Amino acid sequence: MPTPHATFETIGPLATLTFNRPEVRNAMTWEMYQALFDACEAVDASEEIRTLILKGAGGEAFVSGTDIAQFQEFDSPGDGIAYERRLDEVMDRLERVAKPTIAQIEGVATGGGCAIALACDLRYCTPESRFGMPIARTLGNCLSAANHARLVDLVGPARVKELIFTGRLIDAAEAASLGLVNRVIDGSRLGQSVRETAAAIAENAPLTIMATKEIVRRIQASRRLDPDDARDLIELCYTSEDFAEGVAAFLAKRPPKWKGK
Repeated sequence: MPTPHATFETIGPLATLTFNRPEVRNAMTWEMYQALFDACEAVDASEEIRTLILKGAGGEAFVSGTDIAQFQEFDSPGDGIAYERRLDEVMDRLERVAKPTIAQIEGVATGGGCAIALACDLRYCTPESRFGMPIARTLGNCLSAANHARLVDLVGPARVKELIFTGRLIDAAEAASLGLVNRVIDGSRLGQSVRETAAAIAENAPLTIMATKEIVRRIQASRRLDPDDARDLIELCYTSEDFAEGVAAFLAKRPPKWKGK
């Protein structure tokens, strides 16, 4: 399970998965997504682990998203569907971990990084943190129905539309006011505060925590679309000329030229 870019460690009842590509703001590779899935499996398989903390290395990013270079491999209509389906599998596995999960956020949590944070139970960040799904101004792709649903659950439909339509990032203060994060903590105290919270949770009744988490998950899941209900829209975006242009422009570090095709 451990990789150079995703390290997993346990100290007593606390497990920590660190996304470790600080040179690219912890952009996720396929291998890193698999490491996240495997960490969830390891946590549920252990009787000793009571909480899982996710964090990014380097202090500048939790996770800045998926490594865009990997999208150059897409060459068929099914590639975008397969990618979003794989992300859904990983996020669903994270959401279903029987133990509480905590996102410890320094710097940006955007795109896939924001999706990972949304799938955690609790989110704590620094005043410098920023959040968003800037796909409308970067790649021209489309989030899965499940990732839309998680965002709607936290901030409401009007805010989701505004954030995605504009592609803007929100700062920590706005994220807290919207309920996107539980608390904003000074960077010098973030790690210690998260560990203290995780340790306090670990001392409480595990069955009560598990039952509460699962009841809330089932309530949320009952309101979600079947993944295939959004397939046509996801495929439309990922097979478009605009998506190919978005990827090329991102890698070339230039503004994309959208055609709506």
